[in-house]
Amino acid sequence: MNRAGDTSRSPLFLRIFLVMLLCVGVAQSMNLVLVMAAETPEQKLYSIGQIADALHGGRAPDETLRLSRVTRVPSVLSNPRGERLSVALGMALRIDPARIRFNFPSGILGREPVYERSSLPKALPFASAEAARSVYVFGAFRVWVQGADGGWIQVEPDGAVEPWRWFGVLWLITSVLAVAPFAWALARRTAKPFGAFAAAAERLGRNPHTRPLALSGPSEIVEAAAAFNQMQARLNRYVDDRTTVIGALAHDLRTPLMRMALRLESAPDPVRRACEGDIRDMQALITSTVAYVRETGQPATRRPLDLRSLAETVTDDLSDRGEPVTMEPGEPVVIEGDSAALKAMVTNLVSNALKYGGSAHVSFDANGDDVRLEVRDHGPGIPDGDIDHVFEPFFRGERSRNRDTGGIGLGLASARAVARAHGGDILVENAPGGGLRARVTLPG
Repeated sequence: MNRAGDTSRSPLFLRIFLVMLLCVGVAQSMNLVLVMAAETPEQKLYSIGQIADALHGGRAPDETLRLSRVTRVPSVLSNPRGERLSVALGMALRIDPARIRFNFPSGILGREPVYERSSLPKALPFASAEAARSVYVFGAFRVWVQGADGGWIQVEPDGAVEPWRWFGVLWLITSVLAVAPFAWALARRTAKPFGAFAAAAERLGRNPHTRPLALSGPSEIVEAAAAFNQMQARLNRYVDDRTTVIGALAHDLRTPLMRMALRLESAPDPVRRACEGDIRDMQALITSTVAYVRETGQPATRRPLDLRSLAETVTDDLSDRGEPVTMEPGEPVVIEGDSAALKAMVTNLVSNALKYGGSAHVSFDANGDDVRLEVRDHGPGIPDGDIDHVFEPFFRGERSRNRDTGGIGLGLASARAVARAHGGDILVENAPGGGLRARVTLPG
């Protein structure tokens, strides 16, 4: 299916792999530049003299150490380095080293950080207090010193983020921003065909003769689009074959019915009248079936038209016959559609309202992108349990509609078929003030 040199048909998995590889490569390259170009961060050094001066003065002169009072000192494991530093600080403060505890937090991987040991003498005690003050400690540490009142004072580095750490965070943000456009483009390009599939499925549900999907994009998408188009073609053939058979049967039944009507002319009057009534019912059923098959099986021919004017011709014709039908005046409502099919849809809805509700009122609402046509009657309505079934072919709401005046049961089904063929739909519901309300929604 791929053509040589046609990069637009390259497999989707290969595109994803290459973009991910590119993103990782860009991020790692920027990290490498950071490692090679950045200066080695200087480790902060703290002398025992600085710690002693901070404890004497209540604060560090250069604000690099933080002091706080604590009520409880955690247990500290004994270690030689901590003991030597405790002795050095004890000499500088002239207190017992037993009142001092040093602790060194573990590193990121749970290992104790490495400290330079050359500044710590191997032998204890120190030669003098000045020698003890010159001992340095660096890295993360925490020391507790017990005061004369028995309370503990905690001393630790101020914890401020060092400049080189801010630089690392800034570099990380820069790396993410550099990679983000590639990731965004990949996600958008990958998700776009699925949105097209969803839109195509929605169009297919409303109009089986909608345009097929374009065969473009990665090979997997092209194969899926081709399969979708084949499915659409098979569905259309199935529907066309079914409607053709039904239409042919309905059409061919007219001939034997006409022969039966001719033969009944010599039958006794009671038999003839009863059979003629049955024949009229069958002819009406055939006519409705042929109309339903024609409206559901043929693609609509679209052209701009005024839906309000079209509905007005229907209501005027019925009003001239003395039917109680009214229409709300308003501005023209222009849409694209098949005038014959839409006129049949309006006629079905208005006739349905007149037959079962005794009156009909037609109104329009053209706000937004959609056009809404509403036909309302003031009859008894229908049970809530039947609302989901009124659009089924040959369904009649026998419990709320008179069987003697009932129709074939194809009027609403045919109206919905027309609405859906135009990309819209019909909703039927009982009106709050009584009666039935049919709402047609069509794209403007």
